[in-house]
Amino acid sequence: MRVRVLYHDHCFDGAASAAYFTRFLRETFHPEAEFCYTGMAHRASQIFEESLFDGDVNAIVDFKYSSSPKLTWWFDHHQSAFLSPEDEEHFRQDGSGRKMYDPEFKSCTGYIAAKAAEKFDYRAPDLEELVKWADIVDGAQYASAAEAVELRNAATQLVLVIEGVNGSETVQQIIRWMCRRSLDEIIGDPAIQEAYRPLYDKHLASIDIIRKESTDDGTVVFFDLTGYPIEGYSKFIPYYLFPESLYTVSVLISSFRTKVSVGSNPWAARPLKHNLATICERYGGGGHARVGAISFPNNAVEQARQAAREIVEALRREP
Repeated sequence: MRVRVLYHDHCFDGAASAAYFTRFLRETFHPEAEFCYTGMAHRASQIFEESLFDGDVNAIVDFKYSSSPKLTWWFDHHQSAFLSPEDEEHFRQDGSGRKMYDPEFKSCTGYIAAKAAEKFDYRAPDLEELVKWADIVDGAQYASAAEAVELRNAATQLVLVIEGVNGSETVQQIIRWMCRRSLDEIIGDPAIQEAYRPLYDKHLASIDIIRKESTDDGTVVFFDLTGYPIEGYSKFIPYYLFPESLYTVSVLISSFRTKVSVGSNPWAARPLKHNLATICERYGGGGHARVGAISFPNNAVEQARQAAREIVEALRREP
């Protein structure tokens, strides 16, 4: 038997969700199954090809819903979980008890752990560290911006590897290790250290670039990275550099999209009144109340910049 797990790629919570789900399914339903993983990324035109669901059992974790009849399991916690109203209605009508959604959870990993315990009496005490850090990372529960940016522990170093490594092979190896190994053991593996070292150098360089390219009016930090070969950055860098700011808006180009990222300062001294997922949904994006993003085609840089400018102005106004 083969279990296909579609997960949010290059995302700590996506990887941790896939690992926790693997343990749960293997130890509760399919002990002899082969688990195969497919990393999913948000694109300008998001669809699920039926060929993605090639397992005897198919699951999506920490990613949008699919109405495919081949989908067996689904767990998600994003406000923008549905591609269409029809998909949402399809989910509401599902009677399998194996498709679950709650945007109140900080992480999808924590949600899977909670529902596995509640509905199936399954617990994995040795994965409590993984659940804890998924909540911290995806829920922006770091003690400070420095903890998130200075990368002084195994979890934050693994975040850098998962988010920055090329391709999905290393991430999927980390998923398999997360099922049984501690975060300290994983980051200490020579192959992961080899991936980490150049990514750490790029991380330090990105701090300098963001400092150079940012404008900060005390409410919104904005920077455009489309002129740099940067496909991603730690979303906490702006608050490390500009701790009084409330929001961040940025534009950057990756290999498959132009992305507008919108975030809020978890340590803000003033109230955060905007729902960022709702703002991003106006442009076809989504996310959570406190962090969101929009994907545009690679050739739509000016469109992305215009959206970013409009969002900056919206964030400066009272909602």
